[in-house]
Amino acid sequence: MPNSLTFTLVITGAPWTSQAPQTALMFATAALSAGHSIDRVFLYGDGVHLASSLSTPPSDEAHWPQQWSVFLKKHDIPATACIASALRRGLIDKTEQARYELPAENLLAPFEIAGLGEWVEGSQAADRTIYFHGN
Repeated sequence: MPNSLTFTLVITGAPWTSQAPQTALMFATAALSAGHSIDRVFLYGDGVHLASSLSTPPSDEAHWPQQWSVFLKKHDIPATACIASALRRGLIDKTEQARYELPAENLLAPFEIAGLGEWVEGSQAADRTIYFHGN
């Protein structure tokens, strides 16, 4: 498609304290509908809360982690939570659970935990990197 772009999205706001994840999901949906592509999604700071499998919003509110998980799987888009941000906020995958001898892991699929190198790689691969900040 002529003039199609590839985007890397960076989300730094938590699902229930900012509009960042919601706005990013609306942008990603619109971008794909317009023929663009999303190279990857990177969660940083409080944005890593979007990757928690333990989030349970009230039944009358949107479940943003679940909506993102479904969207990412449907479109086969990789998504990464910054390891430093994740560990500070209690977001743990199986590797970190074993490393720190923790009782459980709580990373929502298809999110993965990795370093800032993923953000750098995504920024280099994409035509545009768009940030969705919290408050």
